[in-house]
Amino acid sequence: MDFINWEQFDLVELRVGTIVEVADFPEARKPAYKLKVDFGADIGLKQSSAQITNLYSKEQLLGKQVIGVVNFPTKQIGPFRSECLITGFYRPDGAVVLAVPEQTVANGSKMA
Repeated sequence: MDFINWEQFDLVELRVGTIVEVADFPEARKPAYKLKVDFGADIGLKQSSAQITNLYSKEQLLGKQVIGVVNFPTKQIGPFRSECLITGFYRPDGAVVLAVPEQTVANGSKMA
């Protein structure tokens, strides 16, 4: 594990957003969804690809608040441009459990 200092961590913009659109991503190499996430008025809508199809249905994701890194450069994933990274934790079987706020907070709120 590499260590970072506080200034490096402070550069990471971890924000809360609400998933407002979920679509299948059949072109992805591994099963994934295409998500649109509302990060509030200052950041706006961002899209992301997320490999979370084995634990979450599209219906479960719609309206769910998630934690995302919103200041990564855009990444081309096949025909899709991912604009943020939705965070989660790997289980031993490789499935990803989303990192979510315990209570509802305003979209765009920064992680403390």
